[in-house]
Amino acid sequence: MKRSILTIAAVLLLNISMLSAQGADSRQPSLIENPMLWADVPDPDVIRVGDTFYMVSTTMHLMPGAPIMASKDLKNWETVGYVFDRLTDSPKYDMQEGTVYGRGQWATSLKYHDGRFWALFAPNEGGPMGQTYICTAERAEGPWTIHSRLRHFHDATLFFDDDGTPYVFYGTGQMCQLSRDLKSVVEGSDRHYFEREADERGLLEGTRVIKHRGTYYALLISHVYAPGRHRREVCYRTTDLNGQWEKAVILESDFGGFPYIGQGTIVDTEDGDWYGIIFQDRGGVGRVLTLSPVRWIDGWPMIGDENGRVPQVMRPLVSNQPPTAIVRSDDFNEADLGLHWQWNHNPVDAAWSLTERPGFLRLKTSRVAGNLYLAPNTLTQRMEGPKCTGAVALDVSHLRDGDCAGLAAFNGDSGVLTIKKQGKKCVLQMSEQSVSLTEREKAVTGVDEKVVETVDLSKAATVFLRIDADFNVGRDAATFYYSLDGEQWTSIGTADYRMRFDYRRFFMGTKFAIFCYATKKQGGYVDVDHFEYKRIN
Repeated sequence: MKRSILTIAAVLLLNISMLSAQGADSRQPSLIENPMLWADVPDPDVIRVGDTFYMVSTTMHLMPGAPIMASKDLKNWETVGYVFDRLTDSPKYDMQEGTVYGRGQWATSLKYHDGRFWALFAPNEGGPMGQTYICTAERAEGPWTIHSRLRHFHDATLFFDDDGTPYVFYGTGQMCQLSRDLKSVVEGSDRHYFEREADERGLLEGTRVIKHRGTYYALLISHVYAPGRHRREVCYRTTDLNGQWEKAVILESDFGGFPYIGQGTIVDTEDGDWYGIIFQDRGGVGRVLTLSPVRWIDGWPMIGDENGRVPQVMRPLVSNQPPTAIVRSDDFNEADLGLHWQWNHNPVDAAWSLTERPGFLRLKTSRVAGNLYLAPNTLTQRMEGPKCTGAVALDVSHLRDGDCAGLAAFNGDSGVLTIKKQGKKCVLQMSEQSVSLTEREKAVTGVDEKVVETVDLSKAATVFLRIDADFNVGRDAATFYYSLDGEQWTSIGTADYRMRFDYRRFFMGTKFAIFCYATKKQGGYVDVDHFEYKRIN
C-alpha cells in the first residue's frame, strides 16, 4: 500500500519510530523537497490513470509542444510524449512574418475518459490561429491526433461529467456544454457560472475542474490587486452545474522567499489521498511546481499543511520507479532526438541530423538570420534550481564565413557564448543580448548586443562551452566558461549575468540553447558531440 505524503513534522516522527524499531530502511524513497520540480513547468494539469500520474504543461513557442510527463511517486517525472510536433496555422511558427514568442500553446487541459486520453489547448495567436484544439490518443505517449477545432477558450479545462457529458470551463467563471462528439458547442449553453465577489478585482483564470463525492469543484488562480495581497488559489463548488456556486480560498501562502503561489490542480491516489500541484513564479528559472497535501475540511480541498502553508518537504509515494528527470545529458547516440529537447519554433527538418555523423547532432544553417532570436533550429532544454550546469562540445571546423554557433542562457534577455567565423578567423565572444518585439506580431525589431569579452580560437577545431546557473533566492545568476580540452575551464565575460523572467516577451524561464545560424550565406554547420548536464543541490 502506498503511504500518504506527510509534512515534515510527521516525517521526523516516522523516521524516529522506524530507527528505534528496526533501523533505517534503505528502501524508503528520499524526500521530495519543494519546489517539486524546480524548473519552468507552468500551468500544470495532472491526472491519474491507474498507478501513474500524467501531467501536461505550457511550453508556448517551443516545439514539439504540450509535453506529457509521467510519474508513479510524484517525485520522479519524465517526459513521455508531446501532444503535437509542430503548429502550422501561421508562418509565425516558422519565424516568418513575425514570431510566436510568449504565445503558441498555453494551459493545456488533460483528461482520461472512456479509455482515451484527451487534451484541449488554445494557442494564443490572433485570427483562425486562436482556435481551440481538442486532441486525443489511446496512450499518453501518443500518437496524438486532432479530433476537432472549436472557437477560442482562454485558460480552459475539458470536463466529462459522470454520464459522459462534456463541458468546457474557461476564462473568468465561464462554461459551456459540448456536443457528445466534442465537435461543437451546444447552442445556448454558454454562460457565467458565478459572479465575481467584491474581493476579486483582478483576473480569475487557469481553471481546473474535478468532481468529488457528487460535488463539482472549479479551481482558479485569483489575482488580488490590493495592498499587501498577492495571488492565491480559490475554489468554487456546487452540487448542480445550473445552480449556485460558493467560493473559498484554498491556498494563500508564500514560499521559499517568494510572496505567493497560485494556479494548478489537485489529484488523488489509488488510496484516496489528495495532493495539490501548484506553480510559483520564481524569477529567472521560470514558474516552478510545488507539491502539497490536500485536507478536505467542511467539503473544501484545502491545499497545504495544517497551517495552510506549502511544506518544505514531502514524502513521495512508495513505488518501484527508478530516478528520472525532465532535464538530461545527451551523447546523441540514439536514432531519435530525446524527448527532453525542444526546438525554438518549428524546426527546419532538413537542416539537422543525427545520422550524417553518427554520435553527433549536426545543426546546419538553412537561411540567413540576422541574430540569435531569428535563428532556425535552436535546440533548448530547461534550466533547474537551486543550481545547475550544462556544457557542450562543438566541432566548429565546418562553419563558414559569417556563421555563428554556440550555447546560450536563452530568454528575452540572454547571456550568450558565440563562436563566430570571420573569414578564416574564428573567435569566441561572450555577449549580453536583449531582444525587442512588436506587441502584435511579436516581430523582432532589434537586438541590443553588448560584447563583453572576445577570445581568438582560430586554431581550435573542437570547443567546449559551459554555463553554470544559480537560482537561489536573490541570485538568478549565470557564469560562462570555455575549454579546449573539456578538462581545464576558463571563465569568460560577465561573472554573474542576471537572468530575468519577462512575461511581455518570452513568458518563460531561461533555457539552455544550442544554436548555429548564418549571417552571410547558408551551407555551414556545427557538429555537437554531447551535452553534459548536472543539477546541483
